[in-house]
Amino acid sequence: MRFLRELLQQNASTLLSLVVLAGLPLVGDSVLTWVLHTNSHWLQHPGAVHMLVYFAVVAVAMALSLTHTTLVTLITGFYFGWPGFGGLVLSYILAAMVGYLIASSLDHGKMLSFLHRFPKAEAVMEELRKQSWQLVLLTRISPVLPFAMITFILAVVKVPRQQFLAASVLGMLPRTLFFYWLGTKANDVFALLSDPDTGTAGKLLVIGLLAGSALGLYWLFNRALQRALKKS
Repeated sequence: MRFLRELLQQNASTLLSLVVLAGLPLVGDSVLTWVLHTNSHWLQHPGAVHMLVYFAVVAVAMALSLTHTTLVTLITGFYFGWPGFGGLVLSYILAAMVGYLIASSLDHGKMLSFLHRFPKAEAVMEELRKQSWQLVLLTRISPVLPFAMITFILAVVKVPRQQFLAASVLGMLPRTLFFYWLGTKANDVFALLSDPDTGTAGKLLVIGLLAGSALGLYWLFNRALQRALKKS
């Protein structure tokens, strides 16, 4: 209880940011869908400049948790087809980098300074940082963990930036490829957004990614805890 009380008192701004990042996409998705409904002509037959502007805007939106990555993937696949897939990947990288930098500037190392007062918790975090690649990969393959919130958490615990970016892109590729393909096959974008019928294969993929992420993270945290206890 002492740990939780002091955590809330000394890291209020960081924890509030996490709550906001978790809830914002629910509002942002509705706004994005409405804007798309009233201005869908913006994305019809886009030129190079329009595509650059689009990918820059969605990168910022994903970084600030203004929309879910899956929604952006479906829309991009529908309007741009496979020629736009590289742009989407670059948008992911830009969004991850922007989110990482924002989180680092907001937290200022306060969370790690707080954990320094609790040696066991600090030891677990240190063990997890040694497994940064696996940690980032397992959080990114999950289709339910919010992109911006996870970026914030990983930045706060000081996961190395290069490993963070590389593992983020690799971890998101399986579900991104599937939902992008779904977007390219759709006949109506609004029907797709309201009910993205993934079929049996899609449901199995989502279940597999969820199970792999959950079991992998459990194994990773458990191993980190065991190693930290042995050292202490």
